[in-house]
Amino acid sequence: MNAISYDVTDLALADEGLRRIDWALAEMPVLQSLTDRFSQEKPLADTRIAACLHITAETANLARVLVAGGADVALCASNPLSTQDDVAAALAGHLHIPVFARRGADHDTYYRHLRGALDTRPQITIDDGADLVSEIHKNRTELLDGILGGTEETTTGVIRLRAMAAEGALKYPIVAVNDADTKHFFDNRYGTGQSTLDGILRATNFLIAGKVFTVIGYGWCGKGLAMRARGMGAKVIVTEVDPLRALEATMDGFQVMPGVDAARVSDIIVTVTGDKHVIDQAHFEAMKHGCTIANSGHFDVEINIPALRAMAKQVLRPRDEVEEFHLPDGRRIRLLSEGRLVNLAAAEGHPPSVMDMSFANQAMGSAFIRQNHNTLAKAVHPVPREIDEEIAKLKLDTLGIRIDTLTPEQVAYLASWQEGT
Repeated sequence: MNAISYDVTDLALADEGLRRIDWALAEMPVLQSLTDRFSQEKPLADTRIAACLHITAETANLARVLVAGGADVALCASNPLSTQDDVAAALAGHLHIPVFARRGADHDTYYRHLRGALDTRPQITIDDGADLVSEIHKNRTELLDGILGGTEETTTGVIRLRAMAAEGALKYPIVAVNDADTKHFFDNRYGTGQSTLDGILRATNFLIAGKVFTVIGYGWCGKGLAMRARGMGAKVIVTEVDPLRALEATMDGFQVMPGVDAARVSDIIVTVTGDKHVIDQAHFEAMKHGCTIANSGHFDVEINIPALRAMAKQVLRPRDEVEEFHLPDGRRIRLLSEGRLVNLAAAEGHPPSVMDMSFANQAMGSAFIRQNHNTLAKAVHPVPREIDEEIAKLKLDTLGIRIDTLTPEQVAYLASWQEGT
């Protein structure tokens, strides 16, 4: 085998990383079944894929499926603090997949890694945050002619891509994996709900029970987080800008109020919106002493960290993932994981059994692009319903769950307007 290009922290961690990858695979039966299918059918034969994702054990198992399907895969990290260095080492050392990822990479290294993945001249891009798409459109336009399409994993990325499409700036089709029911119903709700609390607990060792816990944003991630925080005994507040979601949170039994009001009484505040500065200077000015703030949205812009630093007279680091900002009036505000995704920076991200469905959508979405790129407009497309349903059926099969099917009479009734009362 020819030598591969890579940039990882320590190749000596490869054995440890492979054990972690195999451990995760045991909880990813849908990807296991797709590996068998892709090995036989080769739907991605001779296709170059660049993927900008969190470099975790679950991502490594997605890469295995893509390679089984015949693809040449290169990986880079979608967040500087989410890389598992042992997994990156195993990808390079054992799985022989080009990987450019180091935990804690600075800005220049991060973009050098993006360029390293793009130097493979991909035909399909897989993104978690749209950084590959953005880099191609801004700085690597010479690659556009060879690209068939791409997929996008997260809400933040889909927002960026839809904005590009609306302006006519998007130059190749994208499949919005995030919007598949088997992704956002489960990954965003159950994955984010559990893993965000996991990150907060690992970073702080706090007791959640009895604390006032505010969730900023009641999308699928916010719903899952609010549900899990309440399950651990927290008194949960939700803040929203969308009246329908605010009403839904109210009907779900949560207290709903403006963010500045919540800041006055909250022990913990977590952002999950995909928007900028949803915790801002006005919130810091109102925030109670000892409040802990964290972000579980994709980018580190949801909390206005420069404003908080400017307000502080001193910043200490009492724990590895905690910065404590001492304000002139004596209050202290704690920030977790530099405002980056706390579930990946302080913990391990979503459980593999959830990513099993999300990454099945990525694998099948990539195969769909390979087979249908000639007919896809340069726009953001949904995951085809038949793929979504097939993944759900595969997941049910692996859980040993059977469901009913419609009878021919029932199918005819649902398609008819002539029968009624």
